[in-house]
Amino acid sequence: MYIIPAIDLRDGKCVRLIQGQYDHQINYEDDPVKQAREFSLAGAKWLHIVDLDGAKLGRPVNTDTISAIAALGLFKIEVGGGLRNEASIQQLLDMGLERVIIGTKAVSDFKWFSEMAEKFSGKIVLGLDARGSKVATHGWIQDSVHNLLEFAVEAAKLPLAAIIYTDITKDGMMTGPNLERTKALIETVDMPIVASGGVKELGDIPKLVEIGAQAAIIGRSLYEGTLKLSDAIKATEK
Repeated sequence: MYIIPAIDLRDGKCVRLIQGQYDHQINYEDDPVKQAREFSLAGAKWLHIVDLDGAKLGRPVNTDTISAIAALGLFKIEVGGGLRNEASIQQLLDMGLERVIIGTKAVSDFKWFSEMAEKFSGKIVLGLDARGSKVATHGWIQDSVHNLLEFAVEAAKLPLAAIIYTDITKDGMMTGPNLERTKALIETVDMPIVASGGVKELGDIPKLVEIGAQAAIIGRSLYEGTLKLSDAIKATEK
């Protein structure tokens, strides 16, 4: 398993939204490029970037910042937020990103998502964000009728790079990841599962390793110091 530190961008700055709510924002680093360098120095090989403005508006917004981080050449980078058309996917991949994350449009237009997964084989990640057993969309503002596991089964038939599962009720709360539902996904689909949301302390990492998660995305706990990135990375190597 590997660790993916997160940079959530809003107005060009590093922030965190509590449970995905835009009016519950915590501000961290004003310079995302500086933050990216710090993650690299701590040993990170991957970086997870969410364009929060993009997720809300339905198109990439913080592209200058994303491009500047990619130009560092320090990480394999995955980016999500506002990817609703082929041009946006191509725009980000042309920056040299490893893969892009699609959530809302995958749920609202699965036919289009399937076409993009085939066209950009191995470069598309499904972002499965859920409240309970139901998938959420539009920057977590709306809940869909889709069941999490059922939707994952259909998506896993596509040539995706991975599925990122986020329990919205856990995200930014630092109460521990949803191990039960993450494990259920891992056991249900033949696809790498990346766990996102809730990791607070070092003890959470071995639990995710044990259930077979491919990676863990960590955000707020790194910024607030309840978990050191270097320690988290070392914990995956034991």
